Amino acid sequence: MPTSITITSEFSGSVVAKGATDDLSAQLLRHAGFKQIDDWHGRRHRLPTTTPLADQVAIASHAAEMLRAARYDVTLPPSLDTARMSPPVHALGPYAAGAELLSITDQIRAAEDGASLQRAVDHLLHPEHGALERVREALEAAGEQVNDLDEDAYALADRFGFASEFVSSAQSELVDAEAELRRVGTASTSYSPAPTVRDHRGAALATSPAANQAKVSSASSSPSAPCSATGHPPRASTPRR
Repeated sequence: MPTSITITSEFSGSVVAKGATDDLSAQLLRHAGFKQIDDWHGRRHRLPTTTPLADQVAIASHAAEMLRAARYDVTLPPSLDTARMSPPVHALGPYAAGAELLSITDQIRAAEDGASLQRAVDHLLHPEHGALERVREALEAAGEQVNDLDEDAYALADRFGFASEFVSSAQSELVDAEAELRRVGTASTSYSPAPTVRDHRGAALATSPAANQAKVSSASSSPSAPCSATGHPPRASTPRR
């Protein structure tokens, strides 16, 4: 009975071949361009998630041709078959940015060492071209556009501005993480002491930009008593007898 091999495109966009348990089928898939993975899930073959869509289709179709010539039973969807391919429609439809992020997530989960993990995470954290910077920029632009289209919608514009600042804070939190990521999993890795509750106290008690603006508004509308260096109103002095 011929071995059945299935080549599919997963929800994340990664192309995976399953069922190639013997050496010949595994060799044919590797020759086509698939990377072999052997772990507790068993043997499977996968294309790098950075493989362009056109290359995914070409490699999957070529692999299927070779396997079928070797008398393997191959299941290949039309979206990966050059002979039957229709215009590809991604699982997320028009949400191309979300699809790209799913691909990055797949790369992160497939990382086999700290260096490959760092390379995958760099797609998120790169200061100029990373996904976080693009999201921050888009939120900032959305707030500016709201203001341009409707000056009375300043509250909505501010919300987009605050969201942009929150993303910027996330970027600041992860600055210089690249070197630490590369050392993850190595025998010589030396981590700094874990942050204590006191270390995080400032961040936990920090007020959001929206809260700060609310404080400024309330302060301008109501008188406030002078405060001492400790933050409490000074006590009235009692005359000495």
